[in-house]
Amino acid sequence: MAPVAARTAPTVVVVMGVSGSGKSTLGRLIAGRLHVPFAEGDGFHPAANIARMAAGHPLDDADREPWLTSLAEYVRETTRAGQSVVISCSALKRKYRDRLRSAGPGVWFLYLELDREVARARVARRAGHFMPVALLESQYEALEPLGADEPGLTVHAATAADAVLARAQAAITRFEARGVAKDG
Repeated sequence: MAPVAARTAPTVVVVMGVSGSGKSTLGRLIAGRLHVPFAEGDGFHPAANIARMAAGHPLDDADREPWLTSLAEYVRETTRAGQSVVISCSALKRKYRDRLRSAGPGVWFLYLELDREVARARVARRAGHFMPVALLESQYEALEPLGADEPGLTVHAATAADAVLARAQAAITRFEARGVAKDG
């Protein structure tokens, strides 16, 4: 019997950063370029979390627990199904990213770094979103930027979208080329 060739695990791209960094916009664009589904991370929050943030109250780790559990389960399910996906998710802390990485071997992060002033201006201009400007500072306080030892890429979110897309796509291709063997 011939040996079975290792298959590559599906790639789960997590577009991370503070509110206003462009996670959803760039996530949709990357998903389109890669021809994979896009999942809006805010949609995994329980209604109580959305209400809490809309009322101007920051989330703590306990509040984020059901959200992270849902996101990690989604990563597990899509990975098991052999489906690559792009997800928008603040992923502010290393331990949140570790949790997502433990859910699937092909998790890769695109960190959209953004200056506070630019983020404030973007969030202030945004209509119809639950996240008020007042909570932005709590996100910066919680933020642990992507570490050099974490699979991913850091780009400045004020960079032109085409340039971010080109850099991200090249980095994702390199990540996929490393050949993560798929469990199962």
